[in-house]
Amino acid sequence: MTPEDLSAAIRAALGDAVAAGQLSVPVPDEVRVERPRSRDHGDWATNVALQLAKPAGMPPRDVAEILAERMRTVSGVAAVDVAGPGFLNITLDAASAGELARSIVEAGAAYGTGASEAGRTVNLEYISANPTGPLHIGHTRWAALGDAMVRVLRAAGARVAAEYYINDAGAQMDKFGGSILAALRGTAAPEGGYEGDYVRERAAEVVAARPDLLDLPEDEQVDVARDLGCELQLAAIRRTLDAFNVHFDVWFSERTLHEGAVEQAVGRLREQGHVEDRDGAIWLRTTDFGDDKDRVLVRANGVPTYFAADAAYYLSKKDRGFTEKIYLLGADHHGYIGRLKAIAACAGDDPEHNIEVKIGQLVNIAGERMGKRRGNALYMDELIEWLGSDALRYSLARYPADSPLDLDGEQLRRQTNDNPVFYVQYAHARTRNVARLAEVDGVRRTDGFDAALLTDETEAALLAALGDYPRVLVQAARLLEPHRVARYLEELAARYHKWYDTCRVRPANADEAVTDLHRTRLWLNDATAQVLANGLGVLGVSAPERM
Repeated sequence: MTPEDLSAAIRAALGDAVAAGQLSVPVPDEVRVERPRSRDHGDWATNVALQLAKPAGMPPRDVAEILAERMRTVSGVAAVDVAGPGFLNITLDAASAGELARSIVEAGAAYGTGASEAGRTVNLEYISANPTGPLHIGHTRWAALGDAMVRVLRAAGARVAAEYYINDAGAQMDKFGGSILAALRGTAAPEGGYEGDYVRERAAEVVAARPDLLDLPEDEQVDVARDLGCELQLAAIRRTLDAFNVHFDVWFSERTLHEGAVEQAVGRLREQGHVEDRDGAIWLRTTDFGDDKDRVLVRANGVPTYFAADAAYYLSKKDRGFTEKIYLLGADHHGYIGRLKAIAACAGDDPEHNIEVKIGQLVNIAGERMGKRRGNALYMDELIEWLGSDALRYSLARYPADSPLDLDGEQLRRQTNDNPVFYVQYAHARTRNVARLAEVDGVRRTDGFDAALLTDETEAALLAALGDYPRVLVQAARLLEPHRVARYLEELAARYHKWYDTCRVRPANADEAVTDLHRTRLWLNDATAQVLANGLGVLGVSAPERM
């Protein structure tokens, strides 16, 4: 019996109780069942009686007793207890619990996915680094988190567009162009410009594409160096993200906003009644919606501000049909929360529903804080080469976005059980090795399955963990917390390793006959492999066949 089956059985019991006149309540569309904290409290628990007590006009325990009496007659249910103020604790018989193994194998990659977030249309923007240099350690964290958020939302049924905002307009781009020219001339970079090996690499690529660059008029040189440099640096960023298994649906250029979108945005916000002219400039009254000060959209000299581009960009997302806009920003962007929410309110949206801003915290490696402009900066390419994409992605995704993070690079390279990514990946590799050896010994799933044989305590614990995966995915999607999946996988791996040490899938020796117990345990082994692979896939991490 899967959690979905049990939920449906509880809904049916509610319907029967209503039909019999025992309860007078609307039957909810969904009844949530969860794993109790202690195995002593059964396999599953639900608080539906507490939820229905008020509309039923009855004490919660009375509602729970009515449901418990009916649930005790359901096939596959071994026991139902009423606990506390009205919780239902449900224990399944071994056969019913063990059926989950076959259900998981048959569902394959679809196991755990659902429709809890169906109807949500989300634009999730993350990284959005200026195309003036390589992605660094901070961007690496946003990449791992942002992509995992996209994946958990999609697994839960949401429609999600992953978007990269290309900051390819403004003074920093001119300085990048000037830095490329300086590298070609062998002179110092302009004040506030960019230096480093990557600038010299871009410069060589630019001049290879435009050998006549230094023969052009001075102002044209900057334009060509800037535009070609941006294009080439952005291509390098794409290659890095491909190596990190991160792929965007939309690459949105800031420059396009300055082709009329900014002016249109100012006009639309003025129609909403929140724009005013003051001191020769055009202002958006964001203080109307909790911002600490009003914001200038267009300066007195007629030049739009970055804030005007932010407003136009928000309206672009709204116009493209995204009811939810999620921004994952860097640690130095706390000030953006109020102003972005104020933009949403000024645009007629609900800032509590239509926009969410997540701030990712900094990452330290070996105690040294990494920063883009520091000489000890680590870039994503270097990190991938040093640690590998899997170790990086898993380690960065297993903590909440708002937690400062210290990583021990050498620990992530070790193939030991104190390395979480190795521990989980090794569990998957072990399941595949068990399956290969079982085939050699003639143990085949297709020859038999008897769920009632899965009676060992370690099997009950492993099945309980496998059944919890869909709930974990739902929570990770609703809360935008993919670290819940990582922590779940570590618990699942621990239960699998303990089961592996206790229960044999293969005969102990050549004289022992293959039985349905071996075959049924192979189903359980392969179900574990599937859930481990599914969970690692949600984090963008591979599930190796061998290690």
